[in-house]
Amino acid sequence: MGYEQIAAVDLGSNSFRLQVGRVVDDQIYPLDTLKELVRLASGLTREKLLDEPAQQSALETLSRFGERLRGFQPEAVRVVATNTLRVAKNARTFIPRAESALGFPIEVIGGREEARLIYIGAAHALPSSRHKRLVIDIGGGSTEFIIGKQLDPLVMESLFMGCVSYTLRFFPSGRVDKKCFYEAEVSAAREIQTIAQDYRRVGWTEVAASSGTARAIADLLEFNKLNPDGRSGITREGLSKLRALLIRAGSAAELKLAGLRTDRLPVFPGGIAIMSAIFSELGIEHMTYSTGALRLGVLYDLLGRFHHHDMRDATVNQFMRRYQVDARQAERVERTALELLGQLIGIDLPEHESDVRFLRWAAALHEIGISIAHGGFHKHGAYIVSFADMPGFSKKDQELLALLVLGQRGKLEKLPSTPDTAPVWRLVFCLRLAALLHRSRDDQHLPVSIVRQSGAGFQLDLPADWLLANPLSAAALADEALIWQRMGSDLRIRRRAAVNMLE
Repeated sequence: MGYEQIAAVDLGSNSFRLQVGRVVDDQIYPLDTLKELVRLASGLTREKLLDEPAQQSALETLSRFGERLRGFQPEAVRVVATNTLRVAKNARTFIPRAESALGFPIEVIGGREEARLIYIGAAHALPSSRHKRLVIDIGGGSTEFIIGKQLDPLVMESLFMGCVSYTLRFFPSGRVDKKCFYEAEVSAAREIQTIAQDYRRVGWTEVAASSGTARAIADLLEFNKLNPDGRSGITREGLSKLRALLIRAGSAAELKLAGLRTDRLPVFPGGIAIMSAIFSELGIEHMTYSTGALRLGVLYDLLGRFHHHDMRDATVNQFMRRYQVDARQAERVERTALELLGQLIGIDLPEHESDVRFLRWAAALHEIGISIAHGGFHKHGAYIVSFADMPGFSKKDQELLALLVLGQRGKLEKLPSTPDTAPVWRLVFCLRLAALLHRSRDDQHLPVSIVRQSGAGFQLDLPADWLLANPLSAAALADEALIWQRMGSDLRIRRRAAVNMLE
């Protein structure tokens, strides 16, 4: 399925941005861009709670974005939230309100997933190169560092430092002096030192920066001729001059330079301090600027999904290799689970595409925990899926996948609270049943199973003589019925007189 127009929404810690693009021959041409300064990170209390004024400001902005996105199909819009909503303890209560205001689901993405998408966006906006690039993006609450080659990110990290958080922490009154600026630089340098050695070992040929802080610095250096020899972008010498001018001025508001936008003033000192530490710790002399960043990366990633190049598929395959999953067993379980699901819903219908994808991924990864220990492997697998960096997957995606992996066996009471009518129970049922029926781990044909779902639960019809010939499976199914019963649901096992074997 393809769309003429697609949209990306970036709920950043400093600003919210919406970008609409037109798709022409696998290329994306910007049609419309909206940006509003929300400074969500400024609304984080010491207890890591998002205060009500910040929430209200965000909701008002999202309502306006929602008006622009009216008429877009859900599949043509991707909304990602970054650091502030990663760390806010009340994000779970805020996000449903935000989704209602915007009209589209919101994905809270991990730091490395943010880094991956930033690189994709930056690389698409930069001239083609065969050399390795280092791309740096200073955001409101985090800074991403990515080394990549052409369109492929190779090394990705996200550090907990941003222009909003550092300005609030080191320059709370807006005043800038040598002491507080030095403290901010040292703090940023400590963060960067955790990755510097590994990054230098991988190496890079050129450096590019993206997003607002880098653009503001580059503009100031160029407009005021602070770079040597009239060079564009950001140079070490130009940045040093800008740093000195800021300290001498005593505040960003008193910095009388051409091209300094008033909307950047409240977060400018933190951004300069972080950038200075980056140049110092990584030994950078010159940095270019890329107009592409997170939003463009989200758009190209979304375009890839339309063309069946979903990064999540690649991630699942990579995890299967990493954790030495028995691919033949995963294939058996997937095939049977999908056959069962196909009796409950129309798996070829667009509205059920997501259910089919998640059941496939869950079947592929249901045994990754065995690499840690066979006992309780479903728990180990769920832990891996919950907390590993999984490129392409949002935090919400990983939560659902972990629920399915955890729910493949054992008590159902351990699963997170989910409404009895939620579609996820169909997926849990199909995965559990498929894993149970393939316990022998061989290619022996299974009997034709007929499944139905009702308000009370599920009904499973199996040939009576197959159940008689397979007492272990029959006992396991009886136990399974009791497990569902303890949940207040129903699983009825009915015996059919006739036998009909699957070919």
